[in-house]
Amino acid sequence: MEAATVHAEHDPTQQRFVVDTEGHRAELVYQIEGARMTITHTLVPDAIAGRGIAAVLVESALQHAREAGLKVVPACSYAAAYVRRHQQFQDLLA
Repeated sequence: MEAATVHAEHDPTQQRFVVDTEGHRAELVYQIEGARMTITHTLVPDAIAGRGIAAVLVESALQHAREAGLKVVPACSYAAAYVRRHQQFQDLLA
């Protein structure tokens, strides 16, 4: 499975984005404080790692933040690296 075929689902009540595939769940967890979204961690099980799923999760969260008018604090090291590599999201940084 390639990243282009996966879609992250947003679960706002649990403050997370998830991808369920092949019996495994990958997730990105965030916290909202005022107008700020802090991405606290991403978790992709080893069985489905290396397929771009973490990137799908982070990009989904960043798109959500943009649409909601939120600034982002990428506390998760993967999310921070993703934002550094993708200049189109620099304006979201808190």
